[in-house]
Amino acid sequence: MSKIRVGLVGYGSVGEKFHAPLISVCPGMELTAVVERKSNRSQEKYPDVTVYRSLEDLLEADAADLIVIVTPNEFHYTQAKLALEAGKHVVVDKPVTVHSHEAEALHALAQEKGLILSVFQNRRLDGDIRTVQKLLQEGTLGRIVHFESHFDRFRPDLVDNWREKDVPGNGITYDLGTHLIDQAVLLFGKPTSVQATILKQRNNAVADDFFDITLHYPGIHCRLTASCMSNVPMMKFLILGEKGSYIKYGLDVQEKALKEERTPKGPNWGMEPAQSWGQLHLAHASMSYPTERGDYRLYYQNIAEAIQGKSSLLVKMEEAILVLRIIEAAFESHQTGKKITLA
Repeated sequence: MSKIRVGLVGYGSVGEKFHAPLISVCPGMELTAVVERKSNRSQEKYPDVTVYRSLEDLLEADAADLIVIVTPNEFHYTQAKLALEAGKHVVVDKPVTVHSHEAEALHALAQEKGLILSVFQNRRLDGDIRTVQKLLQEGTLGRIVHFESHFDRFRPDLVDNWREKDVPGNGITYDLGTHLIDQAVLLFGKPTSVQATILKQRNNAVADDFFDITLHYPGIHCRLTASCMSNVPMMKFLILGEKGSYIKYGLDVQEKALKEERTPKGPNWGMEPAQSWGQLHLAHASMSYPTERGDYRLYYQNIAEAIQGKSSLLVKMEEAILVLRIIEAAFESHQTGKKITLA
């Protein structure tokens, strides 16, 4: 079977460091086209790609079967709609669109045309969340009563990036919050209600740089939080259950490796060293608990198999729409000071 031709729309940091390498190592895919507005940087690493100046030019040339959209959030809806209308399968970088009603419209269009539409939620494939899934599936901690997830960084200075400008879909909630909410939904499903504090803590910030979101589930207190002003080691996960607790520090190793331009290949890809493993505390013993392998490569492998009709999607639009509805409820909760019930 011939490889799926992939067109990458956007070659900024995320497109260059994450999507392009993962697509290039996927056995069922071939990176054939890249949309860059002003340069041809992608050809330095991928000399066989054709560079186009716009998505419209790429579609007119019919140079790809799958369009991967890695532009600022405000452009996702119109670009994904254009690609779907042209009969192309589409992957959109998270959170997919700025508004849930836009995501619903894209979902309906993809279904109408019988096309694959998915969202790049790579952090479902972090080693730590896969470890949490294993702990919960095996019942190691018993009934869970508290789940806490952090994504803290120390970035006190503003940078020249669209995420920190006054544009739709900016800020840390649409960025890191999307990951944490998606992971919580993956573990526990749809919450009954949402409460949130969303702040701009850095000098002259126009985009939110802190959130503390509580998702309410029967019997489980679920807290998701992130800050740009944390310069101390903070836990990544804390889970409390009737039989014990699990605590994990540090981020998945794949982001650092990709940013260092290491090719995502080999038997050790995504493996975390033992000194970074989380700690499991049970009634009569405490121990290091091995972190599962993280593997972002599985995302595009799944997309290829879904296009070929061999697998169902790993990340479904219904889930992405729910994540956006939770984000919208979080902003409403902050603005009103109230708990927002999800219909």
